[in-house]
Amino acid sequence: MAAKKKKQECPECVGSPEYMLTYGDMMTLLLVFFVTMFSLDDPIDPRLLQVKLSAFVGVGEAQGGLTLQKGPLAEMGNSIDSLPSMTAGRAMDRSLQAAISLLQPEITAKKVRVTEDERGLVISMNGDTFFPPGSAELNMDEARPLLQRLSSLLTSEALGGRQIRIEGHSDNTPTDPNGPFPSNWELSTARGTNVLRRLLDYQVPEKRLQVAGYADTRPVGDNSTPEGRAYNRRVDIVVLTRGHL
Repeated sequence: MAAKKKKQECPECVGSPEYMLTYGDMMTLLLVFFVTMFSLDDPIDPRLLQVKLSAFVGVGEAQGGLTLQKGPLAEMGNSIDSLPSMTAGRAMDRSLQAAISLLQPEITAKKVRVTEDERGLVISMNGDTFFPPGSAELNMDEARPLLQRLSSLLTSEALGGRQIRIEGHSDNTPTDPNGPFPSNWELSTARGTNVLRRLLDYQVPEKRLQVAGYADTRPVGDNSTPEGRAYNRRVDIVVLTRGHL
């Protein structure tokens, strides 16, 4: 009697090899690992972190499960929202919002720019608007309304009594060596000093003010173009962070 032919299974009916289960788990773990690594490149908002943690039972001070201890910070009356860096960050956010709101007319007219960098809050006065070419004398018709609003901002609670540095800057165009300013160092410093004196007139406390002149050593634009040189001719009023006092 002829042997029975072995039943042929169709390729579609054959299941995956057993090792594929372990392989699939490994690939999933790698995917989660790399997604986590990329997500850590972005700063974590503490408030968002608290919202995320609240979704997990047993995290924080909740009862049951694996709980985290309060730790010494909580015992000292501190929380993630009261740490010095978080408090300083919120203060700078408030001061930035206050500056943009208060100086909106000058910002819209492109007479002033308000930014933030590692120094702190930076209010940049357009040099061509507020100073005649090659001069350190303020154009008070343009500067008076700005200085009045600036003084109210710099003495407001939003800034928390922070130190203020007034920085004069220039482009790389040489000054007249026979004129009142032999170089851009003297010109940039004189412009910063004159802005400081006007702020004193508007009751900004002298003990909170500093002045510096940087000539063309800290450009924000390309000195090879007229537009870039115009950006570089400026006076920056910098509300300093605590690390730049």
